[in-house]
Amino acid sequence: MTRDNLQWLNLAIREINPNAEYQAGGVDNITWMNGTNPISKSDIEAKITDIKANGTTEEKKKASGKSKLKELGLDDAEIKALTGK
Repeated sequence: MTRDNLQWLNLAIREINPNAEYQAGGVDNITWMNGTNPISKSDIEAKITDIKANGTTEEKKKASGKSKLKELGLDDAEIKALTGK
């Protein structure tokens, strides 16, 4: 598994269970540790697809917040001044 694929795998697992403890060499090679409930391969793969298409929960929240600030009449420069981005 490539490093890029492992990053997608880690993002997906963290989105599903931020407290998961595991070691992974790929979606077919995950060792769940310290009582972490295993996440099914199909759930992980579905979450990877979702993240690739729609972004992470954090990215979605940032986009939503920016949209709401624009609805309040702030422009991009004002939003950047407030958020740093």
